Amino acid sequence: MTTDPAWRTSLLQGHWFKHLPLLLQDSLLELARPRELAAGQYLFQRGDAPCGLYAVLTGSMRVGAISSEGKEALLTLIEAPQWFGEISLFDGQPRTHDALAEGATRLLWIPQAALMACLAQQPAYWRDFALLMSQKLRLVFIALEQQSLLTAGPRVAHRLLQIAAGYGEVEGSRRLLQLSQEQLALMLSLSRQTTNQVLKSLQQEGALRLGYGEIEILDLARLQALACPVNV
Repeated sequence: MTTDPAWRTSLLQGHWFKHLPLLLQDSLLELARPRELAAGQYLFQRGDAPCGLYAVLTGSMRVGAISSEGKEALLTLIEAPQWFGEISLFDGQPRTHDALAEGATRLLWIPQAALMACLAQQPAYWRDFALLMSQKLRLVFIALEQQSLLTAGPRVAHRLLQIAAGYGEVEGSRRLLQLSQEQLALMLSLSRQTTNQVLKSLQQEGALRLGYGEIEILDLARLQALACPVNV
């Protein structure tokens, strides 16, 4: 299958793909297929069979779950050039959460069977996928510790910094985040009111500018001072 050179250019903006062996980069691009989702369209849902590995090229994916009572748990918004779906690659078990497009979204899809065949031929590559999963596991541990030890203000500041840095996947930090206050509250398991109070306080201090569906970081140092990063 002919690959689009723009795929590599986009994916090389991310630390994980950038540091893969060149032969593995080439193999993934050769196996990749483009996928396009409309806003609100599900890619997979909790309980679905494993279907492969994905990378976001444009747009974002909403990952979470909705209880039988209609309560939503939003784990994260996955943006370019992040990869996701690797858990089921390791255990072959059904999907743990729902993944749907937040807006119009373009993905690269590496089908499960093709990727498993590649790994069977080159088992040393398993370590690279283990690193992808371990990076996310580290973030989960940090989030759990912060939920237990930190107040709302530092948690909000730290999550904004993580999102700005693409959860460690990109160089530098974005200043304009396409993120609503409701989404941020859901990701942190905070009430909308508490999240709004923290954000308004940060805006009054000149650290942020709040807009419709977006948050602009004006004073990175102020956020970093409030975040009190936790190292694991």
